[in-house]
Amino acid sequence: MARSNIPVGINRSLSRTITIIFLGLLFVVLAGQSHAAEWASLKGRFVFDGDPPAPAEITADKDVEVCGKHKLVNEELVVSEDNGIANVVLFVRSKGVTVHPDLEDGSKSAPLVLDNKDCRFQPHVGFVQTGQTLTIKNSDPVGHNSNIATMKNSPSNSLVPSNGSSDVTFSRDEAIPASVTCNIHPWMKAYLVIRPNPYGVVTSADGSFEIENLPVGEELEFQLWHEKGGYLDEFTLGGKKTSAKRGRIDFTVEEGGTDLGDIVVDGKVFN
Repeated sequence: MARSNIPVGINRSLSRTITIIFLGLLFVVLAGQSHAAEWASLKGRFVFDGDPPAPAEITADKDVEVCGKHKLVNEELVVSEDNGIANVVLFVRSKGVTVHPDLEDGSKSAPLVLDNKDCRFQPHVGFVQTGQTLTIKNSDPVGHNSNIATMKNSPSNSLVPSNGSSDVTFSRDEAIPASVTCNIHPWMKAYLVIRPNPYGVVTSADGSFEIENLPVGEELEFQLWHEKGGYLDEFTLGGKKTSAKRGRIDFTVEEGGTDLGDIVVDGKVFN
């Protein structure tokens, strides 16, 4: 067997150098994995500042024998008894956001169900990820259609018979929420927030929200939107007046989670 002409001392030195480089790279990889494995929630509550108006009643003038049985109201602005603002949309705009491994593929998420029930859409505002199935359902004894006005995705206008359903998926995200209308019953309206990542939420009836499994320590740009208020660019956060151009604001989720508390919006924004 041929013998190496490299001196033993150089061989040992080279071996030590390779070992140090390898250990350094291993440390970087493990450190990155450790950081990426840290996830936490962002939560808070949107509050109406002032005396909220009572929602206007809607009189059904189509399929009255069915739709006339339900108390229908304009849902552009829904405020709870303790002034929580429902249906405020909050989503991550940052394109390079690190996504939790369990949430990366929208097609693996449970379908979002948009139901035509009691002659209104339920939910009034829904969040759906690209690749995720949207199931349009009809629980009413009369037919409905769901006309989704998208800008980037192919047009969709599903005619859904009583007790029927239809599935839709979106391949591209939409910059603004897409309106959903029923041409048969023109008072019916809803919105779909179609985003490329799972980090979005619609506030509940009491104005509260929580987005789970956000990457800890990563500065992210969020956007705030409401059907009647549009982009929410002025509000009070942590007792301080805050401006967010076109509803855009940065938050960094801390280890253990971040609670923004009450986000107070002046009622004049919704005039």
